[in-house]
Formats: sequence, C-alpha cells, structure tokens
Amino acid sequence: MILQRVLGTETEFGIATRDAESLDPVSNSIQLIGHYPLLPAPQAIWDYEHENPLLDIRGFEAEGERERPGPDYNRLLNKVLANGGRLYVDGAHPEYSTPECANARELVAFERAGERIAADCLRAMAKARGGDKFVLYKNNTDGKGNSYGYHENYLLERSVPFDRIVRVLIPFFVTRQIYAGSGKVGAENQGHPADYQLSQRADFFECLVDLNTMVKRPIINTRDEPHAEPSKYRRFHVIVGDANMAELSTYLKLGATSIVLDLLEAGAEIPSIELDDPVRAIKEVSRDLTMKKTLKLTDGRVTTAIEIQRTYLKAALDFYACHELNQVTKDILVRWEEVLDKLEQDPMLLVRDLDWVAKRQMIYSYVERKGCDWSDPRVRLMDLQYHDVRPEKGLYYTLERSNLIERLLQDSEIEKAEHRPPTGTRAYFRGHCLNKFGREIYAASWTSVLFDVGNTTIKKIPLMDPLRGTESLTRELLEGSDSAESLLAKLTA
Repeated sequence: MILQRVLGTETEFGIATRDAESLDPVSNSIQLIGHYPLLPAPQAIWDYEHENPLLDIRGFEAEGERERPGPDYNRLLNKVLANGGRLYVDGAHPEYSTPECANARELVAFERAGERIAADCLRAMAKARGGDKFVLYKNNTDGKGNSYGYHENYLLERSVPFDRIVRVLIPFFVTRQIYAGSGKVGAENQGHPADYQLSQRADFFECLVDLNTMVKRPIINTRDEPHAEPSKYRRFHVIVGDANMAELSTYLKLGATSIVLDLLEAGAEIPSIELDDPVRAIKEVSRDLTMKKTLKLTDGRVTTAIEIQRTYLKAALDFYACHELNQVTKDILVRWEEVLDKLEQDPMLLVRDLDWVAKRQMIYSYVERKGCDWSDPRVRLMDLQYHDVRPEKGLYYTLERSNLIERLLQDSEIEKAEHRPPTGTRAYFRGHCLNKFGREIYAASWTSVLFDVGNTTIKKIPLMDPLRGTESLTRELLEGSDSAESLLAKLTA
C-alpha cells in the first residue's frame, strides 16, 4: 500500500519598504500580517508544544533555542487562517503556510491563495496607514546576497530508510529545476557569473545533507519535525526548490516529487544515479539554458539533466503500469513527459508554461528593445517585479491578464482556497472549528485545536494523524454541534 500523500508548502515573502522610518523588516512583517482583515479567531495563539526544529533525522538534537514566545508576542507573530493555514513572521519575513492538502493540484490552489492573502495584507495596510509603502515578492532572493526560503513538506512513512531517501532524491532535486526553476538574473553567493539562470536558489546550496536552512544550506534537509505521530510518520522537509508563480511549474514540482516518494514507499525499482559532485552540478544545471550540457557521474560516465529526469519518469511509468493511479497522478505523468520532450526539443516551446522560460523571454524582449545588457539595473528590477504579489503591479500577473501563460486553475478555485479548508485532511476540522467556533478558540497548530469555553481548563483536541479530521469523518459531527461546548461533549463522550 502507498500512503495517501499529504503535502503543503511554506513561502517566505521578500519584504521591501519605501518608508525611511520603517527599516526593521521584523517590525514591518509583524505590522503587515496584523492587517490581514479576514481572521476568524484573531485572539488565537499558536500551540508550539509538538514543534522542535532542532531535532535531526540522524538521531540527535542540535544546539539552539526553541521558539516559545509569550502569549501576547505569540499573537503578534501568528495568525491562524480560515482555510486552516497559517500566516506568521519567521525571522525577518512574513510567511504563509498552506493547510495540509491531499494532492498537488489542490496544493497549487492553496499556495496561490497565499499570494492573495499577502496582497490583501498590503491593501489593508496601505488603507490604514494612508499610503502604499510596502512591497512583497514571492521569490527567493533580494539580489544583494540574501536568500529566503520556500519549503515543501511531504508526509512520508517513517519506515522508509533515510539513506535511501538521500541516495534517490539528490539527483532528482539537482535536476528538477529544469521545469521548477523560477528564473534568475545574475549570480550570487560567489557563484560563477551568469546573465540568467534557471533557479533562484541554486547558488545558495553548499552541502549534501544537513539541518541548516539559512547557512550552509543542504540539498537534503534533515529536520525531524513530523507534525504528526512520530513513530509512524516523517515530514520530509524540502528546502531546495524555488517559489514559483506559474501554476504548471508549481504543479510539476510538487507532483513529480510526490510520485518519486510513492516509488520510495513502495520499494519500487529506481535505477541508481550517482552524481560526481551534486553541489557543483546543481549550479551547472541552473546555468544550462540549452539543456544540452553534461553532468559527470561517479563511474566516469556523463549524462544530462533531462536524461536524469527521464530515468525517474520511466521508473514511475513502469510502476504505475501495474498499480492503480488517480487522475491527478495520471495527469502529472503525462505533463512531466510532455515538458521533458519540449525542453529537449527547444525550451522556448514552454514560454507559456514555465516560470524560467516565460520570465527570460519577457526580459530578453526588453533587452533587445532597449539595447541594454543583462546587468542593467532595469533588468534586475524586472526580475523582482515578476514576483510582485500585487496583481496590478506584478509582471507575472500581466502575463495572466494577457493570456500569455497557461493556467491549471480557475480564479474561483483560488478564491475558495483563501476562505475554506481542504476536505481530505485534518485541515478540514481545524478550519471549520476556526470558522464556526472562532471566539472559543484559544490556540491551534498542525496537531491540535485548543478551546476556551469559559471554565478553568483549556480543552485540547489532538490532531496527530493528518489523514483524520477530514470532511467525510467530521462533517456530520461539526454540523450537529451548535456550540464549542456541544462539540467537546460529543468528542469526549
């Protein structure tokens, strides 16, 4: 049996200000999320009980301080959302975590809802403060040597050996950027100079396996914080991807990774690929706009990024030829193959589909028209503006309005995802409790909802299994409870 995949993403937004008196990004981020107008339980705090980002899959706890802010500061840092997700401040950035989703297509909608939430915050803040002084970017670098994260999370059976995860996924992650990169002007982190490259994040990875996410970043992150029953599940925490704007780039990034994890859990045959130097290779792939350059393997042979991705695709097609697959998985397999075929033929065939191709073509047209070069400040500004979350300003949204980029979703799906939780995970129960009993919610987290119904004891409802708390399991219970007290009585009966 393959585990029902539960997945989610975390997006740190780049924040910039035109206000010379507001230069502290932490304070700006706190102010920004505080202006989100649609909180069902504004008094709720975040429950950190089952969170410890210092635990390492390799069997130890790293040195450092675990975040445990007091209630007032907790409330400033954390906003629990009607869709079951979380809006919060992480370091010096506003961050949005999607709720737990049941497939890649659903997750695309909830991630795009995060763009709307970010834009809602900006509008509300501008209205309250009488001016549009802040900008948010859904990207991964400020162009000044600072990179910020976009993290993917996949529910994975703990029985899958971690060394096999590393061995199988390093070549996959090194080459996944050929369709999942969001495009980048220039190079950073002392990387080899480039006019343009596929990935915003590639220059910032410096080792194979580690716990760090902010310095000495690894291709495989070892955080062991499952947000679920730890004896049964891992939360595979992926930090190597770009934040995408194009729906197909996001869809393939999440969907292909989910499929490879299916193969791992099933013990399927996956041909062994060992790159001679994966850290160097991730940067080489990012600079290969032609898709033709070769990568050296440990046995002396050479291959290409497309050939490596085809190896994983073929393993998936062979596996699903004799296993049942759902419609989303079938669609991803078809699109994955089509994209690899077009990348091999001519990447420009994907100018309507993939971020790095669409952005490059937009900037290339400008460079040709203006007669400037790729180091021109206006070009670097276009790189940033592609990711501006304001629909009226962002260059990606210009492509959408002009029907120059392909869509997977209807706008109505994204709007729904901002206000309502997914139905197939525990996010359904969390989101509906927030929306129906918001005034009685004391705290929430991925693994709990805590109620304050006016007596001396806070009542905690544990949500340790991401596959429970679904619509099919809890809708009747929630609809039949006219108060939080009634719900608690039924749950404890």
